[in-house]
Amino acid sequence: MREPAFWYRPPSLASHLLSPLGAIYGAVAAWRMNREGIDAGIPVICVGNFHTGGAGKTPATLKISEMLRTDGETPFVVSRGYGGRLTGPVRVDPQIHTARDVGDEPLMMSSRVPVIVSRDRAAGAALAKSQGAGVILLDDGFQNPSLRKNMSLIVVDANRGIGNGFVFPAGSLRAPLKPQIDKTDALIVVGSGHGTADLERSIENRNIPVLQARLKADQRAVSELGAKSVLAFAGIGDPSKFFSTLRENNISVAEERVFADHHAFSIGEIEKLMRDAAKRSLTLLTTEKDIARIRSDPRLIRFADRIATLPVTLEFDDEAALSRLVTARLAAARK
Repeated sequence: MREPAFWYRPPSLASHLLSPLGAIYGAVAAWRMNREGIDAGIPVICVGNFHTGGAGKTPATLKISEMLRTDGETPFVVSRGYGGRLTGPVRVDPQIHTARDVGDEPLMMSSRVPVIVSRDRAAGAALAKSQGAGVILLDDGFQNPSLRKNMSLIVVDANRGIGNGFVFPAGSLRAPLKPQIDKTDALIVVGSGHGTADLERSIENRNIPVLQARLKADQRAVSELGAKSVLAFAGIGDPSKFFSTLRENNISVAEERVFADHHAFSIGEIEKLMRDAAKRSLTLLTTEKDIARIRSDPRLIRFADRIATLPVTLEFDDEAALSRLVTARLAAARK
């Protein structure tokens, strides 16, 4: 699905016409968020969004998992496995599973942290615990009431913010903003920009911490790209973030191609991308999530080594502040 452009513009006729549907959707979502979830028996940290689409949630999840391991914890990610066919619960094995099995994000993360895919998040948490998890990182699921959360970290892009402030389908919000803020323990703002200024003030007025972070490109990959010009393509929630990261690292982007989030590429599409790049002597470049889908598809794997990627990690301006927050919540959960 591609997000409607009007979601990230000032309120328009379309958003007002759809607002009655948004009111119904939002009322149901807010009611569900107030339901009591199942206690997983180990701490649950949710990394989620107020809205649909991409904001940097996957890099945030990986960064927090790395912090937890450094502190001697054993984190497991539990994901719904969006885009995958398996209902689970199943532990993702990159040697066996494909993106069509478990989704691109779980497949990509599984090389760095244990990942459980399960439509039933409580069942996924139970499997994670049985396999030695000491902490569950709930990938998304902030609005889902099935698991009791000990901490909820909300990720938002500094440029796009939460868009027009309307609830789906009139806007990008998954539920009305106030009940979502009520259950937020910290806001993670990714990148630089002014799209979150009002939201940050609302959060800070509630004495909820706001943590600034930014995506850092792998410098070895940047060096390897050197002075090459690229044809960059992406099928993620916010392709513009990927293209901006390229330019911020002085990578010459000759052309951009945008596909729907979690897009399942066909042989014809990849072959056309390669032909178009070759005609202009461009390097074909994509995201880690896209290459995970391509590499795990038996029809497309032969193309994967001819497509460059730019790995990114999330860096916090004050990582120690996040570490203190997480450590305090884990201690409280274990009392």
